[in-house]
Amino acid sequence: MVQGTTSDAGKSTLVAGLCRVLYRSGVAVVPFKPQNMALNAAVTEDGGEIGRAQAVQAMACGLPPHTDMNPVLLKPNSDTGCQVIIHGQVVGNQEASTYHDYKKTAMQAVLQSYQRLQQQYGCIVVEGAGSPAEINLRANDIANMGFAEAVDCPVILVADIDKGGVFAHLVGTLALLSESEQARVIGFVINKFRGDIALLQPGLDWLEERTGKPVIGVLPYMHDLHLEAEDAVAKSNTKKADVQLTIVVPILPHIANHTDFDALRLHPQVDLKFVRLNEPVPAADLIILPGSKNVRGDLAALREHGWEAVIARHLRYGGKVLGICGGFQMLGQALHDPLAIEGEAGSSAGLGWLAMETTLETHKQLKQVSGKLAFAEAMVQGYEIHMGVSRGPALQHPAHLIDGMAEGARSTDGQVAGSYIHGLFDHPQACAAWLQWAGVAEQVAYDYTQLREQSLEKLADSVQQHFNWLALAPYLPQGFTPG
Repeated sequence: MVQGTTSDAGKSTLVAGLCRVLYRSGVAVVPFKPQNMALNAAVTEDGGEIGRAQAVQAMACGLPPHTDMNPVLLKPNSDTGCQVIIHGQVVGNQEASTYHDYKKTAMQAVLQSYQRLQQQYGCIVVEGAGSPAEINLRANDIANMGFAEAVDCPVILVADIDKGGVFAHLVGTLALLSESEQARVIGFVINKFRGDIALLQPGLDWLEERTGKPVIGVLPYMHDLHLEAEDAVAKSNTKKADVQLTIVVPILPHIANHTDFDALRLHPQVDLKFVRLNEPVPAADLIILPGSKNVRGDLAALREHGWEAVIARHLRYGGKVLGICGGFQMLGQALHDPLAIEGEAGSSAGLGWLAMETTLETHKQLKQVSGKLAFAEAMVQGYEIHMGVSRGPALQHPAHLIDGMAEGARSTDGQVAGSYIHGLFDHPQACAAWLQWAGVAEQVAYDYTQLREQSLEKLADSVQQHFNWLALAPYLPQGFTPG
């Protein structure tokens, strides 16, 4: 099990790297995260949803994603509450205080999934959540040491040296664990190191002497590693030589599945800018409204910060607007939440650019989809995760045809479009067609899925090179040799 001294210490990335090293060495390996709190999700082959990071880790293992890889998913929809998803299906909304008591039930789901994976795979690489030293969350813990103790799992502790304070993070985290938990930690990994390793060596020697634990690996900072983030919004791109299109995406308070934009963020001809609601909105060719876990609340936030006027002005001057999932719903004439699924019950006026209305219903739409664009000879593949059902004449002018059925909508003037499909730009044909719609006439060859696969291989090469595999040998399948 990989646990971290902090959130964003590198747990997801390290698990993906370990999984790929084991996979290409012939080991039947599977990723597992007992509990994940994230708004980036993926739909599995068994019709449920899990954290996006676990779907990427499944790719590293050569596996399709499955709900057993992430049996408990929490999707925040307010500062104190979240939607609780068990084995890929919604069980309801809970406040943090209520969920604390629910953890005993959730733990049973975690152990059921873990036992099923044990029966199918020779090695399970587990990812923790946040930090095991969160004192206020230790009771009934299912995400870190509570799980590790329950199944007798060895733990690697990873820390990010790029943030500073790496030795304090490691020593302090270890000191806050119980004696049995401290004994469970088999060693440390230092992530994102830059510079001469010889200058770090005195610190490594001190750490090993102070704790009695080995440093299993020091992973270098990888500048061109491109894997979907578990939750944090990715930083903007560096300057590109041949930018043909500028895209702006507002960072909504409850933005969901912002990994939809990774393919655009990394495209050599696209300058994609994530913009906070209170920041000036730069000039753009295309504005994309992203998914949201609280659509009416995020729409109100957009209005409060003047984005409705910004979008109207953008369209007047010939710009394009695209909405994905919750962003698609915002483009309609009205949003209805009569059952208080995402917040207080009620209705809100939409932005009014598409002739449709959306009602949130109790059944969550979860499916993998494939088809073609309605306005171009191009394939599209992705997945849907939404509780809203949209109805109205705008849907008669679709964006896609999925299994021959209309999906999404386009305005009659061609300036506004929307879709429920996540991963809309991952397929190279769909990406090229949408960029052409937005204004890119001549495009370079670009395949995001290939780029992600290259990143997994590069990550595995780094882990393989910089790990002390002898230290890990007692915990790996017998006869394993990295290579």
